Amino acid sequence: MRLPGAVGCLLPRGVLLLLLGVCKALSLEIKANPKVIAVVGEQALLKCSFKSSSPIIESLVVYWTYRPLAGGPMETVFHYQSVPYPTTVGKFKDRISWVGNVASGDASIALQSPELSDNGTFFCNVKNPPDVYHNIPQTVLEVTERGLSFQLTSAALLSLSVFLPSTIVVVLLLVRMGRKFRVLKEKRKGGYKKSSIEVSDEPEQTESTGCSGKLRAWCLNCVDTDEEDLY
Repeated sequence: MRLPGAVGCLLPRGVLLLLLGVCKALSLEIKANPKVIAVVGEQALLKCSFKSSSPIIESLVVYWTYRPLAGGPMETVFHYQSVPYPTTVGKFKDRISWVGNVASGDASIALQSPELSDNGTFFCNVKNPPDVYHNIPQTVLEVTERGLSFQLTSAALLSLSVFLPSTIVVVLLLVRMGRKFRVLKEKRKGGYKKSSIEVSDEPEQTESTGCSGKLRAWCLNCVDTDEEDLY
């Protein structure tokens, strides 16, 4: 004998709501960075945080597992229960350290001296009884070498910081020299004659022959900071 549809659906719905309530009451919420990009030889931080519906107890356990990029079985690379237990075997031996704090919901670890062969996926797993339901977030680790573009950028910045001040000084000197040259040129065009005092103050100049002598005389006139007044 079949029950009416309304009565038959009432019990499963009630049971479902009850189960959902229990799952919500006894659950952990775990979050981790979906992707971390690291540089060969530089420490990589793998962040993981959690929220528990129950108080943090001593039996809380943190597991970090790893699966290579090429696939294959997962391996446990870190274990925490009251104290950290880094792995003592495998490729991550002596390379993973605990940087978390369970009291504040932090289950992060740090990977020392990452290599290109470390590319893969890390999983953060936290258990805090009686919480029994939780997600297991994953973090994809991508290890790269420091690119040539970064090296060129660093070299360019260094060169800019060294040569920019010198370039500014040279430009200012050229502007001042050009300005002085224009003043001298205008004086010559206007038939400017020096006073007897200016003539007597000027040192006797020996005749210079060749381009080098003319260039030296021109530079001495340009770098003179005292501009003569036009009459």
